[in-house]
Amino acid sequence: MNVQLHHMDRVQVALPTYPCVFNFEKNFVYSDTQAWMRDHFPNCFYYCAIYILLIFGGRYYMSNRRKFEIRGMLILWNITLALLSIFCNFRVMPELYHVLSHDGYYHSVCIPRYLTHNPISAFWSWIFTLMKLLEFGDTVFIVLRKQSLIFLHWYHHVTVLLYGWFSYVETSGSSIWFGTVNAFIHSCMYCYYALRAMRYNPPKWIAMTLTTLQIAQMILGIIITVSIYYYVQIAQLQCNVTLSNLKISALMYISYLVLFVNYFKQTYLSDRIGKKNQFQSVSSTKTD
Repeated sequence: MNVQLHHMDRVQVALPTYPCVFNFEKNFVYSDTQAWMRDHFPNCFYYCAIYILLIFGGRYYMSNRRKFEIRGMLILWNITLALLSIFCNFRVMPELYHVLSHDGYYHSVCIPRYLTHNPISAFWSWIFTLMKLLEFGDTVFIVLRKQSLIFLHWYHHVTVLLYGWFSYVETSGSSIWFGTVNAFIHSCMYCYYALRAMRYNPPKWIAMTLTTLQIAQMILGIIITVSIYYYVQIAQLQCNVTLSNLKISALMYISYLVLFVNYFKQTYLSDRIGKKNQFQSVSSTKTD
């Protein structure tokens, strides 16, 4: 059962406490940007097609050329995205906490008051959604610096943009969870990338922790999707998440979970397994 809430309802609703509120946040009207996002949603498929053509065409172009030395631009890029992610997280997180503490889990995943009643969280949810297009730039740096480009990287960028834009247009109630958790992880991730770009070498366990957090995010996404399915199909409760959104969410998070677990295994465990097998082989040879 789906209740579409397309316009900002001016009914007075208690909002979380913010240390300060800017005019551009206070005056933000979700329904205005929703209409624009809905009209431009078909363009997302063109953006993704152009993105894929450019990155693979760029890899071919760079195959016989020297990599670009653009470390300064890379540092600035990662710091900018880290700051945007931090702002998104700290402006939306209070709304999620407020709803959980006052209304409970069901309201947090089914009722999109973070878009329809809180202009602050609505504004930063809009910025977060647009950032998914901006983050295509991550791949540009990979191509120009001739680094390894794995399937998980560009598949993740494409599907997150399409799903995030689609959910914003649908006024999906569950997106506050997906956006808040993702913004938190990206805050940590882009700070880590900025340090690496500045030639700092953080210990390996930090990278492992970031990947583990991403895997946990996928598991949480699956749990939330299943719980919403229960609310909609079994409990027959009103929930502002469509069945098409649930299907896409389930496929997306399951595929992410498989890919991230495989990435973790290949990146952090393959060397250990190889060394263990090599040690066992040497030990076996010595005892023969």
